[in-house]
Amino acid sequence: MGDTIFGKIIRREVPADIVFENDDVLGFRDLNPQAPVHVLFIPKKALPTLNDAAPGDAELLGKLQLAAAEYARQEGLAEQGYRTVINCNEHGGQTVFHLHVHLLAGRRLSWPPG
Repeated sequence: MGDTIFGKIIRREVPADIVFENDDVLGFRDLNPQAPVHVLFIPKKALPTLNDAAPGDAELLGKLQLAAAEYARQEGLAEQGYRTVINCNEHGGQTVFHLHVHLLAGRRLSWPPG
């Protein structure tokens, strides 16, 4: 699982506001939200960045996006819309090196993002 903060959250060594979990994915509220709803979806398998994903990880990557969509539907966010984002490496804005999908919702999101 790795020794990042996310690995520690998966192992329940660090508390988090967990809002979604299945066999492969954990979802929890971001501690530094950038929108009224900001949830991180992480694989329970350690993958540092999207660059580290292999063809055999395609199903897991899909499960991350499907988990975000399921959560958005359950929370009534799907109708108005939401954004999912994966940051990769320093210039892409990644600060925790355990692959994660950001789900942002609850307000109109502008483009380009940054």
